[in-house]
Amino acid sequence: MAKIQLQYLSDEVAKLREQGLYQKLRILEGEQRPLARFDGREVINLSSNNYLGLTTHPKLKRRALEAIERFGVGSGAVRTIAGTMTLHMELEKKIAEFKQVEGAVVFQSGFTANAGTVQAIIGPDDFIISDELNHASIIDGCRLSKAQIRRFPHKDCGGCEKVLQSLTGQKGRKLLITDGVFSMDGDIAPLPQLVELAERYGCIMMIDDAHASGVLGRNGRGTVDHFSLHGRVDIQVGTLSKAIGALGGYVCSTHGAIEFLYHRARPFLFSTSHPPSVAATCLAAFELLDEEPQLVAKLWENTRFFKRGLSNLGFDTGASETPITPVMVGDAALAHQFSRELFEAGVFAQGIGYPTVPQGKARIRTIVTASHTREELERALEILETVGKKLHIL
Repeated sequence: MAKIQLQYLSDEVAKLREQGLYQKLRILEGEQRPLARFDGREVINLSSNNYLGLTTHPKLKRRALEAIERFGVGSGAVRTIAGTMTLHMELEKKIAEFKQVEGAVVFQSGFTANAGTVQAIIGPDDFIISDELNHASIIDGCRLSKAQIRRFPHKDCGGCEKVLQSLTGQKGRKLLITDGVFSMDGDIAPLPQLVELAERYGCIMMIDDAHASGVLGRNGRGTVDHFSLHGRVDIQVGTLSKAIGALGGYVCSTHGAIEFLYHRARPFLFSTSHPPSVAATCLAAFELLDEEPQLVAKLWENTRFFKRGLSNLGFDTGASETPITPVMVGDAALAHQFSRELFEAGVFAQGIGYPTVPQGKARIRTIVTASHTREELERALEILETVGKKLHIL
């Protein structure tokens, strides 16, 4: 029997059901593939961040099994006590080489990489200048830092400069932070202009490249490489959970900054390190990015085909410039209904509404991968058209 003190939580869930905003967790029954089985139904999967299809790549699976045989299934401790294994150091070295930076540190997730880094490097006497649509992990890191937070309108460099001008003469450090690719809209940050502002006003420049790593730049090196800004972005955050196909996050910066995070980033200090199988898998993934550039090329070929198909059908895909392609609906209840009916028809595309996106900007979010076949994408477009017309979205 539920305790009366927690009844209010059940009441809130009931309200979500009444409003048509309740989301059922879809259960994956098997591998994360473009055609996958969720809740007993085989569907075309347009909801995965598995951009390059690496979750099931034979090389990654083999390396994971080899690591288990050699190192066991767990590390047994946090990194600062007994949990730093040779694999962890090899992975950090590989990431630094790939991103063309001095050093890297691996975190347990992309979320903790962002939140832990911002909280560690900025304090109550400092200022954070943040794009209003930055990821929740950045927002939480900003709050934890207790710094003064100044938001600027999304991708508005003029607005950003006005904020920076207002801080002229203020004591304290300034951190200018942005997503590289914004996870809900799929648009790319105006990084060259932001870097120029950071340099002009003496800011630390930080970018969260979770949805750009493995997607943008040479062999998927990310937004910094995409814009040829090596050496001008102080801190880069990436993820091992999306295009890399496994789990975790990482931060790239100078040797000094990485050493500081070893000592002061709370998620690093107080969380057990990656299991050997995960670290080995990530190492194999970065090797593949160097060896098989055709993976990224195929991702973009599929992306262009699918975006063109959505546009030709008359769907509003917002400001997307990447494989993240929203289909704008507006009303949250309608977006969730659209998602449910697509699922019944054979397409898994998650409905997203407030508070993940602003009120009135609900959508379904689609993501194609390098592993989707042309036939799967054509069939997905047919289903989207049929259900879209039925619900008067088209």
